[in-house]
Amino acid sequence: MHQNISRRSFVKGVLATTIATALPLQASTSKITQRVPTQEFSGTEFHLSINKTAVNVTGNPKVATAVNSMLAGPTLRWKEGERVTLHVTNNLDVDSSIHWHGIILPYQMDGVPHISFEGIKPGETFTYSFDVVQSGTYWYHSHSGFQEQTGVYGSIIIDPIEKDPFKYDREYVIALSDDSDEKPSAIYRKLKLSADYYNFNQRTVGDFFSEVSEYGFLEALTKRSIWNSMRMSDRDISDVTGYTYTFLMNGENPATRFQALFIKGEKIRLRFINSSAMTFFDIRIPNLKMTVVATDGNNIQPVDVDEFRIGVAETYDVIVEPKDEKAYAIFAQSIDRSGYALGNLTTDIDVLAEIPELDKRQTLTMTDMGMSQDMSKMSDMKSMKKMDKNMKKEIPITPLPMKNGYDNTMQAMNPQYRLDDPGVGLRNNGRKVLTYADLRSLKSTANERYPDREIVLHLTGNMDRYIWSINGIKYSEAKPLEFHYGERLRITYINDTMMNHPMHLHGMWSDLETGDDNHLVKKHTIVVQPGAKISFRVNVDAKGSWAYHCHLLYHMTDMFRKVVVA
Repeated sequence: MHQNISRRSFVKGVLATTIATALPLQASTSKITQRVPTQEFSGTEFHLSINKTAVNVTGNPKVATAVNSMLAGPTLRWKEGERVTLHVTNNLDVDSSIHWHGIILPYQMDGVPHISFEGIKPGETFTYSFDVVQSGTYWYHSHSGFQEQTGVYGSIIIDPIEKDPFKYDREYVIALSDDSDEKPSAIYRKLKLSADYYNFNQRTVGDFFSEVSEYGFLEALTKRSIWNSMRMSDRDISDVTGYTYTFLMNGENPATRFQALFIKGEKIRLRFINSSAMTFFDIRIPNLKMTVVATDGNNIQPVDVDEFRIGVAETYDVIVEPKDEKAYAIFAQSIDRSGYALGNLTTDIDVLAEIPELDKRQTLTMTDMGMSQDMSKMSDMKSMKKMDKNMKKEIPITPLPMKNGYDNTMQAMNPQYRLDDPGVGLRNNGRKVLTYADLRSLKSTANERYPDREIVLHLTGNMDRYIWSINGIKYSEAKPLEFHYGERLRITYINDTMMNHPMHLHGMWSDLETGDDNHLVKKHTIVVQPGAKISFRVNVDAKGSWAYHCHLLYHMTDMFRKVVVA
């Protein structure tokens, strides 16, 4: 089925390229702009507009919301140490906003309606202005309704004052997204009616008998009983799949395929940004090693890999050095293997790389349920033991309300730090896959304060009702989290669900704990694997009101908290 869905998406892309100009929109175009190619804007003052824009991704013309009529929006190039001013005009008939994801700035400029400002009313302009105090690869998107899904997103490149500690000859932004001809409200409604609406990989009677043949009747029955008691399926990997999504790379579908040119012998920096609404991507360039040099805008000790997973809202920078004058596929397959985004790295625009086959789907395991963990399989045992020792140091834990009721239908029985686990679909695939255990900051963090206190957050949900929450409490029923200005916090996540959750704390860096206190990596988005726990430290150095949430768009409504720093 997944190969058929993938092929259907590819064919839709071919149709889009051949008939896009032949099909008019069946609607008034008086206030609808026409799509223009994505461009890069640089400088210190920018004029951006959010418009209804005519697009055709699959052969079905539709109206998207786009920044300056570009899908993806314009790439903004800033310089560290300068002050930028951005005038954003809302030409929609509903409120809108722009959030500068991962950017350190005053909370009034963060762009989250009803938390940092009131949003941008139809026909009005809001001016953002702030000092740029960082460098690297970032992005921006709407924080209003489901506008991020319909096209309000774009990339940010911030050039450093001091040169980066690695060399390259040219660079490309690789912005990944998921596009649907369905309205986001329709997708959300279907998920609320049936959480597995888009999942065509559900279990069958034949699957059970196959397990009986492999494990025996009693063990197969026990495994099914455990999953059923949790009201979860070991095939619930993505809520929304290639059945409705077409996966894009820089706004291009797999048929048109984004083109990146190079000259033999050059080093190319690829700035990967996952600007999708709901999709995790596994990225590889067959026959070409990638050296990961940065994550979420921050330089790390270089790591050579064949593949890496990028969660929604994360960014990774890699360096590649093709030795041959040929074409290479930039292949980004969705975590559930229902489709892919595709690019072409080539010396000749007329030479296309062969498209790789999608990997075989894997299912979730008891480890993903938090039932057990074979620590002997961890390749970095020294770091993990050191981390376990650090976890046992006395830190006051701030108790938070925990509701064990209708919002939560499972609980991880034995959650572990699984930093060295690449995750479902990437385990034992014969390739070197990046994990969080590989990430170490270039700068020393040995002199950073140890945390003053710890907050434990359970990521919870009810898949039957498609309700997501924190500590079993929906956002509408939750009190704000209170951080104390000047303190050093540890925040520990325990994922009591079977889904990956990319958690994003606005306004402050998250120093990921990987077992090496001397090189904590700064991130703005941290992926929490199913049934696992993970922790980070944060210097509470930004007063005001901040958003804190899962970055999966259809989880964000309820798996969300307001943070107040005073």
